[in-house]
Amino acid sequence: MIEVDLHLHTTYSDGTLTPKNLVSLCASKGLKVIAVSDHDSTEGIKEANQAAEEFPGMKVIPAIELSTDIPGSEVHILGYFVDYLESGFQSMLSEFREGREDRAKGMVRRLDELGIVLSWERVEELADGGSIGRPHIAKAMVEAGYVKYPRDAFDRYIGRNGPAYVGRIKLEPRQAVQILLQNGALPVIAHPTYVSSKSGPDNISELRPVLAELKESGLVGMEVYYGDYSPSQVSDLANLANEFNLIACGGSDYHASGNPDEPEPGTVGPPIESYEALLDLKGEDI
Repeated sequence: MIEVDLHLHTTYSDGTLTPKNLVSLCASKGLKVIAVSDHDSTEGIKEANQAAEEFPGMKVIPAIELSTDIPGSEVHILGYFVDYLESGFQSMLSEFREGREDRAKGMVRRLDELGIVLSWERVEELADGGSIGRPHIAKAMVEAGYVKYPRDAFDRYIGRNGPAYVGRIKLEPRQAVQILLQNGALPVIAHPTYVSSKSGPDNISELRPVLAELKESGLVGMEVYYGDYSPSQVSDLANLANEFNLIACGGSDYHASGNPDEPEPGTVGPPIESYEALLDLKGEDI
């Protein structure tokens, strides 16, 4: 039985469930430990903690997901047990969110040039006050009838190699790890098979140099039990995590995106021992 999901999103970034509704869903699936890990935002953590009070025994880990750049691709770094009340950290996140919004505006302009006319006001409405990102543009495209599913928007238009893609200034992976460590959080690499646009989800050959560099910088874990990873992928990644002495983490990466076959909370996640290993590393009675 899955009891842990360390990768979940809410309306405060690109998820479509409020923190309260997400917590309620997770509880109904039998989860005991969850991490609210929105992109560049910790705004949903307080609400999630309040919602969890209705479900005795449920633990909400304060978390975040930061996007970073490497040549030709990007790496996402999760931070667990983040000190979300620290003012300097919040100031930095505010700058990141501004960068995401500027990038989204640029994509809407490029889509317009391609004959795909979207209302920026509607994109903002879909974000509902959260950190604006590409998924909100994708949802606007679905709503306007340009694509059937949000993932189609990424595949055809706003993915990294798409005609409407716009980059933004991002951190390097090492910088994200260091920022999280300075905050007191535990840095973990997310969905590691996607670190290279060339490798794809079934190839981990390009992971070793990335993991070696990040481990030296202070990385403590990597996602092993993730989304729709196959049993063979999980096995390969578990061996790799063991090789680099990294905690095997994971989760559904649930957004309630509207894409078919999206993994839901309660269907994938690490064993409770992974959570306990994170607690031990944190060294506090959390």
